[in-house]
Amino acid sequence: MRGLWREGLSSAFRTALACAIVGCLSLYTPPSVSAVISFPAFSYVAAILIIANHATLGDALRGCCLALYATVQTMGPAIFSLWLIGPGRLSRLGTAGAVAVAAFVVVLPWPYSGDLMVKRLALGQIVLVYVVAYDNGVHTDPVMHPLRLGASTALGVLACVLALLLPYPRLACSQMKESYKLLTKNMLTRLKIFKKLISEEDKANAIRLISEVKFLRTKRTKLFSLIALYQEGMKWEIVPFKNLKSHWLSLIERVEEVDTNLRGMELALTCTNSFTNNIINQDLKHGLNCLEEHVSLTIKQPKQGLRGASLTVPESNAKDITLFLQSFQTIPTTHKELPIFFFLFCAQLLHKKPFTQAPTSSHHSNRNENSHKGKQKWANLIATLRNTNFIPPIKSSLSLGLAVFLGLVYSKENGLWAGLPVAVSYVSGREATFRAANLKAQGTVLGTVYGVLGCFLFERFLPVRLLSLLPWFIFTSFLQRSKTYGPAGAISAVIGAVLILGRENFGPPSEFAIARIVETFIGLSCSIFVDLIFGPKRASTCAKRKLSQCLGPLGESIGSLSLLAGETDLGENLKRLKTQVNELKKLVVEAEVEPNFWFLPFNSVSYNKLLGSLSRVVELLWFGEHALKFLQQEFKRCGAYEKEDVNMLNGKLEHAKELICSSMKNLEEISRMKFVEKKNNPCDLEAGKSSECNTCMVSSGLGEDGIEETIGCFLQVCRIVVDNLHGDESEKEVKSQVVLSLSALGFCLFSCIRETIEIEEAITEIVQWENPSS
Repeated sequence: MRGLWREGLSSAFRTALACAIVGCLSLYTPPSVSAVISFPAFSYVAAILIIANHATLGDALRGCCLALYATVQTMGPAIFSLWLIGPGRLSRLGTAGAVAVAAFVVVLPWPYSGDLMVKRLALGQIVLVYVVAYDNGVHTDPVMHPLRLGASTALGVLACVLALLLPYPRLACSQMKESYKLLTKNMLTRLKIFKKLISEEDKANAIRLISEVKFLRTKRTKLFSLIALYQEGMKWEIVPFKNLKSHWLSLIERVEEVDTNLRGMELALTCTNSFTNNIINQDLKHGLNCLEEHVSLTIKQPKQGLRGASLTVPESNAKDITLFLQSFQTIPTTHKELPIFFFLFCAQLLHKKPFTQAPTSSHHSNRNENSHKGKQKWANLIATLRNTNFIPPIKSSLSLGLAVFLGLVYSKENGLWAGLPVAVSYVSGREATFRAANLKAQGTVLGTVYGVLGCFLFERFLPVRLLSLLPWFIFTSFLQRSKTYGPAGAISAVIGAVLILGRENFGPPSEFAIARIVETFIGLSCSIFVDLIFGPKRASTCAKRKLSQCLGPLGESIGSLSLLAGETDLGENLKRLKTQVNELKKLVVEAEVEPNFWFLPFNSVSYNKLLGSLSRVVELLWFGEHALKFLQQEFKRCGAYEKEDVNMLNGKLEHAKELICSSMKNLEEISRMKFVEKKNNPCDLEAGKSSECNTCMVSSGLGEDGIEETIGCFLQVCRIVVDNLHGDESEKEVKSQVVLSLSALGFCLFSCIRETIEIEEAITEIVQWENPSS
């Protein structure tokens, strides 16, 4: 709670300082200066857009460059078009058309304009430059009018830089260091809990510890997301310090590797109720203590890494871990022992994974690499232009043009407030349209009401009005972290209050508030209308289709498991599967907040169960890939591919794969049939049979005994292979690595079969949910 309050107050203070700088410069400067920055509203908007969401000095510097790019991209065409047409000849329809055309050009995928900040600032400038020109008519200067808007944008950006410098700089490097400390502490705490879970006999305590691990994993996810945010700002702060930059990147890679292996340990612990007593002994506990010390040293040596020194651990510690892992020379006899062996396999990865910095290349290689990257950029640009999707530009063009036109119809003086919310909330992909519009509308109303109350209480005291924004900034800094409103609603609330309390000479606050609320609803309604035209498919429908698209790569990834070297493309298939699962996750999140209207409610419980199983399969296959790589290298070194037992082992692997792949193929056909084509073909969901698919699912084809027998046969052949390959006592270390790798592969197979059954059950629930009478 202390850290949450500190972060919230820091964010509120920086935002308040940026807005105070804009307010002071726009309200208290001489008329000659204030005439140049004649769009204080957009200064506030630009400042809030840049400084929101954990901004650092690096983010502000990056925002300067993005704002400059957006201004250059917008102001040149605006000056030329206003000079050519003449502001006095603009009409409502002409203004809306100019905004639509300019928005279409801006949203096109030009080089270096892919950042959302560029497009939001550029679209906001487009709305202001044309709508205000239409409102002022012949009194508009075609040259100075756009330049004043550019100056107002620069004021907002400058305020952000100053706010993040005073009273002391908020550096991304410092924030990264703090997050790194918290993350390493989180990892070591999880490892300590894993040690307790290994020997915990009380199930109640084990459940409590697992709950604690889940809580720590949630915190770890938030810390990684913060680190990802700070990485971008860090690039702008430490460009001259390449060694410092590479140092932090190596630290991040190091903790990501450690975290992945910790996640594997967690999978092992959550897949079993208890471990066998013959494996849990004092040697195991001592080995885990040494491993904890090893991990602690390897992720807590930033100073050594910064000086270029190698990351080392005491020799006695490393020797103890090696001897401990060498003690496992026998393949487990049953599937019940597989979790502890998989746990030790992940421990081996933690111990053996090299935590060294990437070697620096020579100047000549850098030059060749830069030349290659330059050619690749041009090739990518040409390919992008050839394959440009014109739907996003057309969609943005229509929504913005329609919002401006209807806003001007309602009120000529306040018409810009219909288009501006649409412009500054531009998103490149799908979003939860109704939810986003609802949050923005509620935030706008909340902020506007607070602004009107502030003006009513402190009507004659402008400094006090500006000061009254501070508690609102504190409130909205916590509001944007809530699930109820999030960043969209909080930013709308901030802008709504600032535009009233931070300005003068806009008429009675209540009238302005009502006009702005109505115009905002007009703009958001136009945005929803265009979204529904271009994206009529609901998120729930898209989630159903994406589910069937996930099952294909899942079957291909399982089918890529092979002991034969050079015959697997598991890595590429796994990347495709991970991408599909992440896209499904986004659609499920959107579908959960999507209003049902007259449609069938979204079955979020079954979909979240599916996502959990799919995510675990992705993680299991990642570990399976590492186990297979080592086994392929070792079998090739020993010439084992010519032996019959290795071929027999690969046959057992193929049999287990076939069980899963046939089920995936069957489920894919069922999902397509039920979700997309809506056919009425008879289909026995439990047996997985229909007129189009005759294979059996795992749950009906094997049963619990069949799964245990399949994995038992696999382990039996594994024991034969290990005994024939490594009978010499001098190869104890290699033999232990082979034992752990084969056991890890067996655990991955067993867990994947179990997760396949979970996927079958979830899909059955979804199909029956949508077809209750079938």
